[in-house]
Amino acid sequence: MTTTVHTTIPSTMPSTMPSTMPTPVTRTAERVRTPESRHWIEICDVADLEPEWGEAALIDGVQVAVFRLCDDQVVVTTNIDPRTGSAVMARGIVGTRGGVPTIASPLHKEAYSLRTGECFSDPELRLAIRLSRVIRGRVQVAGSAGTSS
Repeated sequence: MTTTVHTTIPSTMPSTMPSTMPTPVTRTAERVRTPESRHWIEICDVADLEPEWGEAALIDGVQVAVFRLCDDQVVVTTNIDPRTGSAVMARGIVGTRGGVPTIASPLHKEAYSLRTGECFSDPELRLAIRLSRVIRGRVQVAGSAGTSS
């Protein structure tokens, strides 16, 4: 079974922040079965992601933000800002706090741990982190509960 994944991935990697938004690219993701019976949805090649920059994708009708950190670790979170409900987290500011990778909301600048999703300034806010991995250079995210494969 395939799922359509909408990603915004620049055709070339800019050395600075782009002045215009890249054109969205539609890709077909593949569901991958593992021995644990969990299905994985391929999003893109890790090489398509610029380090310390977020990209948005639509997985099973849910918006996610995909971040490639400077150590090539990939983190997938919800794209929805926990404070405002706006789909903007992929445009947040990637950084670190005490050695922990973070994403700061582009709207109100709350910083969230990319390990746990906790907000450093407001314990009532939490950013959902999706289970993800990189296999043979392809970024995969665990399918949401209840989706067929």
